[in-house]
Amino acid sequence: MAIIGLLTKRTNEQRQQILVKFKLMYGKDLIKELKSELTGNFEDFIVSLMDKKTLYDAKCLRRAMKGAGTDERALIEIMCTRTNKEIHEIIAAYKVEFGRNLEKDVVSETSGHFKRLLVSMCQGAREENTTPDMAKATREAQELYSAGEKKLGTDESKFNHILATRSYPQLLATFSEYTKISQRDILNSIEREMSGDLKSGFRTVVMCVRSRPAYFAERLYQSMKGAGTDDETLVRVIVSRSEVDLVEIKQEFLKMYHKTLYKMIEGDTSGDYRKGLMTVVGSDV
Repeated sequence: MAIIGLLTKRTNEQRQQILVKFKLMYGKDLIKELKSELTGNFEDFIVSLMDKKTLYDAKCLRRAMKGAGTDERALIEIMCTRTNKEIHEIIAAYKVEFGRNLEKDVVSETSGHFKRLLVSMCQGAREENTTPDMAKATREAQELYSAGEKKLGTDESKFNHILATRSYPQLLATFSEYTKISQRDILNSIEREMSGDLKSGFRTVVMCVRSRPAYFAERLYQSMKGAGTDDETLVRVIVSRSEVDLVEIKQEFLKMYHKTLYKMIEGDTSGDYRKGLMTVVGSDV
């Protein structure tokens, strides 16, 4: 299909221009045309590519919370990995597109400490200092140790406060100090001390502090390993990270799993859907 080459080889900005030109030339809405011509995963993928990044994130969040049940993994994958600027833009896009308040929806769809973590993320108020304060890193590493490994039970709110508000360079320093104090890696402690969605959320923050591309490489691998494919996750990660850090994700993927992302997609998908994904991902690492 000519459309694969046309849309998958363009940047998001160029696709926005194509939308406008199509309407100008044919008096039709290209997205509606695509939806009437395409089906299944391929339709989802191509239509998703047509959205501006932050609007796409907003739509994914709405889909994760709409109707019966909540897709907590999608909430974590978006809310716990985006920058302050991206969070603010997503909240604005969510309001414009759905006439709803993202934080209120999160509050009504989640509960407990997991809800608190996501509400913290909704603030888009993570500190952005690039030089870590080493005295603070040592102090807060001790606080994390005292809130978890050192005591019976866990003070989740202490973990939340530090993991949700400190800058990435500051957290890297804190994690390093934490290992010295506790003789454990912070991820190992989170695995031992936390459970469920809260554990997944904290784990995601830690992984992104260390390497966002490695986190997304893991998400992609998990979406394709074993029998069946989690197409929703596969599409969401490829679409949301293309033109952001997909090049680095491909490099991490090869390092972590000793195969290219391109090859894994080739073996796990089929038809036009496969062609489209492979065009966006590209065979070079």
